[in-house]
Formats: sequence, C-alpha cells, structure tokens
Amino acid sequence: MTHQALWNAIAMLARRQGLTCSGLAKLSGLDATTFNKSKQFSPDGSPRWPSCSTIAKIVQATNISIIDFAEIVATNDD
Repeated sequence: MTHQALWNAIAMLARRQGLTCSGLAKLSGLDATTFNKSKQFSPDGSPRWPSCSTIAKIVQATNISIIDFAEIVATNDD
C-alpha cells in the first residue's frame, strides 16, 4: 500500500457515495478539511497518513467493510 493509493481510495470512496472529499469528512464526523490535498503532506514535505481512527470513521459512515475499503486501496496502488 502506498501513501498515494490510500488517499486516492478515500477520494474514490467519496465519489462512489456521491460526495466530495469534504462531504465524506463531514458525513464521518470529521472536520471538512480533513481530506484536503494540503493535509496529505506536512510542511517539510513528508507524507501524512490518515489515522486508523479516521479510516474507521469513513468505513462506518459509508457502511462498507474494511475489506471493501482495502480492495479500493488495492485497486489504486501504484
């Protein structure tokens, strides 16, 4: 799994739900800016990975299994 594949999977999950990434964040009880591209890297350029808690919230909010989410990630792996 790559950093980019995980972020791509979040964006794809949002689209599948008919949402923007901001909408997915809000649906999941997160700040609307959680999935902004600017949050994917720290100021020094190192990658920021979503936490397990964040992944759990989006899986629960969209009513998919973690296995289904992992398959979305796998299809987006570089």
